[in-house]
Amino acid sequence: MKSYFTSESVTKGHPDKVCDQISDGILDALLEQDPYSRCACETIAEPGAVHIMGEITTTADIDYIAKAREVIASIGYTKEEYGFDHNAKITCTLHKQSPDIAMGVDSSFQDASTLGAGDQGMMFGYATIEGDEYMPLALSFARKLTDSLTAARENGTLAYLRPDGKSQVTIEYEDKKAVRIDAIVLSTQHDEDISLEDLRKDIKEKVILPVLPAELIDENTKFFINPTGRFVLGGPAADTGLTGRKIIVDTYGGYAHHGGGAFSGKDATKVDRTGAYAARNIAKTIVAAGAAKEAEVQLAYAIGVAEPVSIHVDTFSTGLLAEEPLIEWIKKHFDLRPAAMIERYGLRKPGFLRAARGGHFGNPDFEWEKIDNAALEDLKAML
Repeated sequence: MKSYFTSESVTKGHPDKVCDQISDGILDALLEQDPYSRCACETIAEPGAVHIMGEITTTADIDYIAKAREVIASIGYTKEEYGFDHNAKITCTLHKQSPDIAMGVDSSFQDASTLGAGDQGMMFGYATIEGDEYMPLALSFARKLTDSLTAARENGTLAYLRPDGKSQVTIEYEDKKAVRIDAIVLSTQHDEDISLEDLRKDIKEKVILPVLPAELIDENTKFFINPTGRFVLGGPAADTGLTGRKIIVDTYGGYAHHGGGAFSGKDATKVDRTGAYAARNIAKTIVAAGAAKEAEVQLAYAIGVAEPVSIHVDTFSTGLLAEEPLIEWIKKHFDLRPAAMIERYGLRKPGFLRAARGGHFGNPDFEWEKIDNAALEDLKAML
C-alpha cells in the first residue's frame, strides 16, 4: 500500500529564520552575562528594516541593535544590493517582563520544587527509527539539502548563491517503509547574472545528489529547482519575516504533533521550549531502547505550577509496553519541573542561536539529544 509524505526546510537566510536567529542571538548574549535572564524576544524583518520587541528582565548590559547587526551579517546579508543587509534600519522596544507573568517563577528560581512553569501549554517530543538521529526521513533529507545549499554558498563552491533558500522532499512509502524519493523541490536565491540552466545543473550536481542516498533516487524522481525561474530578490527584502513562524521546520517537519508555542527568543523558564526539549529526549530514549519504532510524548503545564499537569505517550501500535508503565518509567527517570529540566539540559548557557539555524532536534551535540544511560538500561530491562 503506497503513501507519500513531504517535509520542508529553510536556510538561515530565510526571512523567518533571520528573525529566529536575531531573537536567539539576543538570548545567547543575555545568558553570557546573566544566566538567569528572562527573555521573550520577538523580531520582525522587512525590506531595509528590523524591529525587535518583547519582554526582558536581566542584569546584562546588551546593545540589542548591535547584536542584531552582528547576527544579520553572520547569516550573509552584507551587501546593499540584496535589498536587506546588516546596515538596515533597526528599532528596539524591549521592555521588562510583566510582573503578573513573572509571579509564577520569581518565588525561587533555584528551587525545583517552587519554580513554576512560565506559561500554560502543551509540548510534544517525537522520535522514530526511520532517519538519522531518530528523526523523520523527509525532514532529515530536507535539512541535508538546505545545509548543503548553505555550505555551497559559504565555501565558495557556488559563489553566485545568496542567503535565502528552501527545500522540500517527498518520500514514497510502501507498507510504511520508505522505498524512494518521489520529488525534490529546491529554491535558492542567486545573483542576477547566473543563467537558469547553469543554476539548475549546478544545484542538482553539487547540492542535491552529493547528500541524498542514490538508492532512493530513480528515473521517476521529480526535480523542481527554482521552479519560478528567478529568485534574485529574497530574504526580508522580498518577504516579511517573523520570529516563530517556522515551527514545523524547527520540530518534526509535520510528521508529528507540535505545541502551540514557538522556541526562539524564549529563555528556558518558558516551557514552550524546555518542555519540548525534554519530551524529545524522552521519546528518543524510548525508541533507542527498542521499546517502540516511533514514540510521541506530550507534556502539559499550568502557569506557575512546577509539575506537568499531564503526561501522554503514543507509540502508534509499535510499542512493546503499554502507556502506564512507560509513564511510570518517565516519572522515575525524568524530573519534569522547569528548574530541573533547565539544569539537566544546560539551558542557562548560550547556544540557542545554533538551534535556530539548523533545527532544534536531531543534532547530537545538544544536551537534550543525549540519552541518559541509566534511563535507557532500565527501560530495556522492562521489555
